[in-house]
Amino acid sequence: MSAAAAGGSSVEVEKKYDVDADTPLPDFSALPGVTRVGAAELRDLDARYVDTADADLARAGVAVRRRRGGPDEGWHVKGPVEDGGRRETQWPLGEVGDDDADPVVPESVQDAVVSIAHPPFLPLARVRNARTAYALLDADGGEVAEFVDDRVRARDERRGAESSWREWEVELGPAAPADDAGRAEFFTAVDAAVSAAGGRPAASGSKLARALGH
Repeated sequence: MSAAAAGGSSVEVEKKYDVDADTPLPDFSALPGVTRVGAAELRDLDARYVDTADADLARAGVAVRRRRGGPDEGWHVKGPVEDGGRRETQWPLGEVGDDDADPVVPESVQDAVVSIAHPPFLPLARVRNARTAYALLDADGGEVAEFVDDRVRARDERRGAESSWREWEVELGPAAPADDAGRAEFFTAVDAAVSAAGGRPAASGSKLARALGH
Protein backbone atom coordinates (compact mmCIF):
# COMPACT_ATOMS: atom_id res chain seq x y z
CA MET A 1 0.00 0.00 0.00
CA SER A 2 1.15 3.57 -0.65
CA ALA A 3 2.33 6.00 1.98
CA ALA A 4 -0.05 8.40 3.68
CA ALA A 5 0.63 12.10 4.19
CA ALA A 6 2.59 13.06 7.30
CA GLY A 7 0.38 12.32 10.28
CA GLY A 8 -2.27 10.84 7.98
CA SER A 9 -4.07 7.73 9.11
CA SER A 10 -6.13 4.89 7.69
CA VAL A 11 -7.75 1.70 8.93
CA GLU A 12 -6.07 -1.46 7.64
CA VAL A 13 -8.41 -4.40 7.07
CA GLU A 14 -6.35 -7.53 6.57
CA LYS A 15 -5.91 -11.22 7.35
CA LYS A 16 -2.70 -13.12 7.99
CA TYR A 17 -1.85 -16.74 7.32
CA ASP A 18 0.96 -19.07 8.36
CA VAL A 19 2.61 -21.10 5.60
CA ASP A 20 5.53 -23.46 5.25
CA ALA A 21 8.73 -22.46 3.46
CA ASP A 22 7.80 -24.41 0.33
CA THR A 23 4.03 -23.78 0.21
CA PRO A 24 2.98 -22.81 -3.36
CA LEU A 25 1.21 -19.51 -3.92
CA PRO A 26 -2.60 -19.65 -3.83
CA ASP A 27 -4.88 -19.47 -6.87
CA PHE A 28 -6.93 -16.28 -6.54
CA SER A 29 -8.97 -16.73 -9.73
CA ALA A 30 -12.16 -17.39 -7.74
CA LEU A 31 -12.00 -14.24 -5.60
CA PRO A 32 -15.07 -12.03 -6.12
CA GLY A 33 -14.20 -8.90 -8.09
CA VAL A 34 -10.64 -9.99 -8.93
CA THR A 35 -9.95 -10.46 -12.65
CA ARG A 36 -6.14 -10.50 -12.66
CA VAL A 37 -3.09 -10.50 -10.45
CA GLY A 38 -0.42 -7.84 -10.92
CA ALA A 39 3.27 -8.51 -11.40
CA ALA A 40 5.39 -9.47 -8.41
CA GLU A 41 6.98 -6.51 -6.60
CA LEU A 42 9.97 -7.24 -4.39
CA ARG A 43 10.43 -5.19 -1.20
CA ASP A 44 13.20 -5.33 1.38
CA LEU A 45 11.70 -4.13 4.68
CA ASP A 46 13.50 -3.41 7.95
CA ALA A 47 11.39 -2.37 10.95
CA ARG A 48 12.57 -1.40 14.41
CA TYR A 49 9.98 -1.33 17.17
CA VAL A 50 10.20 0.58 20.44
CA ASP A 51 8.34 0.67 23.74
CA THR A 52 8.86 1.97 27.25
CA ALA A 53 10.64 -0.13 29.86
CA ASP A 54 7.22 -0.86 31.41
CA ALA A 55 5.63 -1.83 28.06
CA ASP A 56 3.06 0.99 28.19
CA LEU A 57 2.47 0.83 24.43
CA ALA A 58 1.93 -2.93 24.40
CA ARG A 59 -0.56 -2.77 27.26
CA ALA A 60 -2.59 -0.25 25.26
CA GLY A 61 -2.49 -2.44 22.14
CA VAL A 62 -0.31 0.10 20.30
CA ALA A 63 2.86 -0.48 18.28
CA VAL A 64 5.41 2.19 17.27
CA ARG A 65 7.98 1.40 14.60
CA ARG A 66 10.39 2.95 12.13
CA ARG A 67 10.39 1.03 8.89
CA ARG A 68 12.78 1.36 5.97
CA GLY A 69 11.84 0.06 2.54
CA GLY A 70 8.56 -0.27 0.68
CA PRO A 71 6.04 2.35 -0.44
CA ASP A 72 5.06 3.29 3.13
CA GLU A 73 8.58 3.72 4.51
CA GLY A 74 8.57 5.89 7.61
CA TRP A 75 7.36 6.02 11.21
CA HIS A 76 4.14 4.16 11.99
CA VAL A 77 1.82 4.09 14.99
CA LYS A 78 -0.54 1.12 14.84
CA GLY A 79 -3.49 1.33 17.19
CA PRO A 80 -5.86 -1.24 18.67
CA VAL A 81 -8.37 -3.07 16.48
CA GLU A 82 -11.33 -0.95 15.36
CA ASP A 83 -13.96 -1.37 12.66
CA GLY A 84 -12.57 -4.78 11.78
CA GLY A 85 -9.03 -3.44 11.30
CA ARG A 86 -6.23 -1.44 12.89
CA ARG A 87 -5.73 2.28 12.50
CA GLU A 88 -2.25 3.19 11.30
CA THR A 89 -0.83 6.72 11.36
CA GLN A 90 2.29 7.47 9.31
CA TRP A 91 5.08 10.04 9.14
CA PRO A 92 7.90 10.14 6.57
CA LEU A 93 11.53 9.63 7.48
CA GLY A 94 13.82 12.61 7.69
CA GLU A 95 13.97 13.70 11.33
CA VAL A 96 16.91 13.49 13.71
CA GLY A 97 17.72 9.92 14.69
CA ASP A 98 16.29 8.23 11.60
CA ASP A 99 19.73 7.00 10.56
CA ASP A 100 20.53 5.43 13.92
CA ALA A 101 20.41 1.69 14.58
CA ASP A 102 18.40 2.51 17.71
CA PRO A 103 16.23 5.34 16.39
CA VAL A 104 15.12 8.34 18.42
CA VAL A 105 11.33 8.63 18.26
CA PRO A 106 10.45 11.97 16.59
CA GLU A 107 8.42 14.48 18.62
CA SER A 108 5.51 14.19 16.19
CA VAL A 109 5.28 10.46 16.91
CA GLN A 110 5.73 10.98 20.66
CA ASP A 111 2.84 13.45 20.59
CA ALA A 112 0.62 10.84 18.94
CA VAL A 113 1.04 8.44 21.89
CA VAL A 114 1.47 10.96 24.73
CA SER A 115 -1.79 9.89 26.37
CA ILE A 116 -0.46 6.37 26.96
CA ALA A 117 3.35 6.50 26.97
CA HIS A 118 6.25 8.88 27.61
CA PRO A 119 9.98 8.74 26.82
CA PRO A 120 12.38 7.14 27.11
CA PHE A 121 11.49 4.69 24.34
CA LEU A 122 13.80 1.70 24.17
CA PRO A 123 14.47 -0.90 21.46
CA LEU A 124 11.87 -3.68 21.54
CA ALA A 125 12.28 -5.75 18.37
CA ARG A 126 13.73 -5.72 14.88
CA VAL A 127 11.74 -7.34 12.07
CA ARG A 128 13.35 -7.78 8.65
CA ASN A 129 11.17 -8.99 5.83
CA ALA A 130 11.85 -10.13 2.27
CA ARG A 131 8.42 -9.35 0.82
CA THR A 132 6.91 -10.17 -2.55
CA ALA A 133 3.73 -8.16 -3.16
CA TYR A 134 0.98 -8.75 -5.70
CA ALA A 135 -1.93 -6.40 -6.48
CA LEU A 136 -5.27 -8.19 -6.89
CA LEU A 137 -7.03 -6.11 -9.53
CA ASP A 138 -10.59 -5.71 -10.81
CA ALA A 139 -11.70 -5.32 -14.43
CA ASP A 140 -11.00 -1.56 -14.33
CA GLY A 141 -7.52 -1.97 -12.89
CA GLY A 142 -8.58 -0.97 -9.38
CA GLU A 143 -6.81 -2.66 -6.48
CA VAL A 144 -9.29 -4.89 -4.66
CA ALA A 145 -6.58 -6.12 -2.29
CA GLU A 146 -2.87 -6.62 -1.93
CA PHE A 147 -1.44 -10.09 -1.33
CA VAL A 148 2.04 -10.31 0.16
CA ASP A 149 4.31 -13.31 0.60
CA ASP A 150 6.61 -12.53 3.54
CA ARG A 151 9.79 -14.30 4.60
CA VAL A 152 10.60 -12.84 7.99
CA ARG A 153 13.63 -12.70 10.26
CA ALA A 154 13.06 -11.19 13.69
CA ARG A 155 14.95 -10.42 16.88
CA ASP A 156 13.47 -9.76 20.31
CA GLU A 157 15.92 -7.07 21.42
CA ARG A 158 15.19 -7.49 25.12
CA ARG A 159 15.54 -11.28 25.31
CA GLY A 160 18.08 -11.62 22.52
CA ALA A 161 15.89 -14.29 20.90
CA GLU A 162 15.86 -14.67 17.12
CA SER A 163 13.25 -16.35 14.93
CA SER A 164 12.25 -16.73 11.30
CA TRP A 165 9.10 -17.76 9.48
CA ARG A 166 7.02 -17.32 6.34
CA GLU A 167 3.53 -15.82 6.27
CA TRP A 168 0.97 -14.44 3.84
CA GLU A 169 -1.15 -11.32 4.27
CA VAL A 170 -4.14 -10.03 2.33
CA GLU A 171 -5.10 -6.38 2.89
CA LEU A 172 -8.13 -4.73 1.34
CA GLY A 173 -7.44 -1.96 -1.18
CA PRO A 174 -9.34 1.07 -2.51
CA ALA A 175 -11.52 -1.05 -4.84
CA ALA A 176 -12.52 -3.56 -2.15
CA PRO A 177 -16.15 -4.09 -1.16
CA ALA A 178 -17.29 -1.26 1.09
CA ASP A 179 -20.02 -3.18 2.94
CA ASP A 180 -19.52 -5.78 5.67
CA ALA A 181 -21.27 -8.52 3.71
CA GLY A 182 -19.10 -7.95 0.66
CA ARG A 183 -15.93 -7.96 2.73
CA ALA A 184 -16.99 -11.15 4.51
CA GLU A 185 -17.67 -12.85 1.17
CA PHE A 186 -14.29 -11.74 -0.13
CA PHE A 187 -12.33 -13.03 2.86
CA THR A 188 -14.28 -16.30 2.85
CA ALA A 189 -13.03 -16.82 -0.71
CA VAL A 190 -9.49 -15.85 0.35
CA ASP A 191 -9.62 -18.36 3.23
CA ALA A 192 -10.65 -21.09 0.80
CA ALA A 193 -7.88 -20.25 -1.68
CA VAL A 194 -5.24 -20.12 1.05
CA SER A 195 -6.44 -23.38 2.61
CA ALA A 196 -6.36 -25.12 -0.79
CA ALA A 197 -2.71 -24.07 -1.20
CA GLY A 198 -1.77 -25.37 2.26
CA GLY A 199 -1.94 -22.17 4.32
CA ARG A 200 -3.66 -21.76 7.69
CA PRO A 201 -4.86 -18.89 9.91
CA ALA A 202 -1.95 -17.08 11.57
CA ALA A 203 -1.22 -18.13 15.13
CA SER A 204 -0.04 -14.60 16.03
CA GLY A 205 -1.90 -11.38 15.41
CA SER A 206 1.16 -9.48 14.16
CA LYS A 207 4.81 -9.88 13.26
CA LEU A 208 5.77 -7.99 16.40
CA ALA A 209 3.75 -10.37 18.58
CA ARG A 210 5.39 -13.37 16.96
CA ALA A 211 8.85 -11.84 17.30
CA LEU A 212 8.18 -11.43 21.03
CA GLY A 213 6.97 -15.02 21.35
CA HIS A 214 3.24 -14.26 21.61
